[in-house]
Amino acid sequence: MSERRPVIAVAGLGIESSTFSPARTEAPAFHARRGADVLTRYPFLTPGSPLRAAADWHGALVGKALPGGTVTASAYAELSGELIDRLRDLRDRGPLDGLWYDIHGAMTVEGLDDVEARLLARIREVVGPEVIVSTSMDLHGNVSRDLVHRSDLITCYRMAPHEDAMETKERAARNLVDLLASGAPRPVKAWIPVPVLLAGEQTSTRIEPAKSVYAAVDEVEAAEGVTDAAIWVGYAWADEPRNRAAVVVTGQSEAAVTTGAERLARGFWEARHDFAFVAPTGTLDECLDEALGAVARPYFISDTGDNPTAGGAGDVTWGLERVLSRPEFKDPSGPTVLYASLPGPAAVDTAVKAGVGATVTVTAGAEVDDRHAGPLTMTGEVHAIRHGDEDAETEVVLRVGGVYVILTRLRKPYHHEHDFTDLSLDPRSADLVIVKIGYLEPELFAMAADWKMALTPGGVDQNLHRLGHHRVSRPLFPFDPEMSGPDLTARLVPASNEPLR
Repeated sequence: MSERRPVIAVAGLGIESSTFSPARTEAPAFHARRGADVLTRYPFLTPGSPLRAAADWHGALVGKALPGGTVTASAYAELSGELIDRLRDLRDRGPLDGLWYDIHGAMTVEGLDDVEARLLARIREVVGPEVIVSTSMDLHGNVSRDLVHRSDLITCYRMAPHEDAMETKERAARNLVDLLASGAPRPVKAWIPVPVLLAGEQTSTRIEPAKSVYAAVDEVEAAEGVTDAAIWVGYAWADEPRNRAAVVVTGQSEAAVTTGAERLARGFWEARHDFAFVAPTGTLDECLDEALGAVARPYFISDTGDNPTAGGAGDVTWGLERVLSRPEFKDPSGPTVLYASLPGPAAVDTAVKAGVGATVTVTAGAEVDDRHAGPLTMTGEVHAIRHGDEDAETEVVLRVGGVYVILTRLRKPYHHEHDFTDLSLDPRSADLVIVKIGYLEPELFAMAADWKMALTPGGVDQNLHRLGHHRVSRPLFPFDPEMSGPDLTARLVPASNEPLR
């Protein structure tokens, strides 16, 4: 008779929630998958793969939303309630050995703090204290002591941009399977909160010092007695006591995980003054002036303050208004500019009704975030229409002078070349490509002959000092630049089946 494979459930909810955006996130934004469909999210769990064969995997509910505003209480109640019910059904069918908790770590819900730890506490009430939990996260998530306590294994991405996202999830799943197969005791967990809170665009692992700080993670993990090592930058655009950097090292050796955690925490803290933006920065006008004077083409500009993949509402019109007001861009025979993007459902409807080639006057934007500029009225020729996008639903390109403005029914990030070519736009032949983004994602980075980050207003303003944090734990760098050195000794967190002292 063959040995019983471990039974593992998969569950989680993930989003970055900017508390400085007026937007609210509802349940449909999470595109929740349920049951067996959950496993299709992960290529390493396809039927026949070694990891799939190593355990009996059962999806409960996993929902991942585009970064956005605070999650409504009703949306959270709906999704978390269903997640718990599905886990209860799995438990009732037979004992669970493990749970892979796949989250982001920066979700904020109306009226709740540290919601991922709260949800894991509810999960623990259902599955019981003996189930081994492996938690996978974004490095821009937040790691409280409670979350570490309720997890047995915990890890996060090691690259920003997150080119290792799926690799990290696979590591979390494999660590769980290996621990269950080994019969070893629950790992020792060393946690160190690091009082630093920086924007992701200041901590990209493409450049120093983050490149070296994160290179040390692999070295610590390679030490005997260590299972996993991780550094979280934290999420800068939310205002909770947990928002800050953190280090966790797990393994079977108390000495090894303690030494490793303290090394990583010191490295991050000592580098705090050296973190800089991943690209040259300036005001939007400065960036436009430099782009127009440059020879390099295509020249990319990041409209950073309203970046939808950091939590911005996506419909701030401030940047586009200034672009369209520039005399250089009013002539269709002048520089070619691609602008991605601006939500405007009514504008999209008007353009779709008129059809490609028609000239229309439409108004879009500022339906959610009107703090910096109002709705923007434009007259232009409909260049392209596309239906069926998972995020945008419908996309329209409106040519206004030399500017090709992408309008969407719902907000959408533009990270890939096909996002443009699907709309009959060629970013490689454009003079300027302006994208609501922070650091350029890999395809755009490879395409850009040169680029610059415009420090624009919005719910994910790169100037953290003007956002108004008032609930984060202080002192905190860079808000308190002259703060004294923090206590970076490792805190050993009790096992999940022991009380948190």
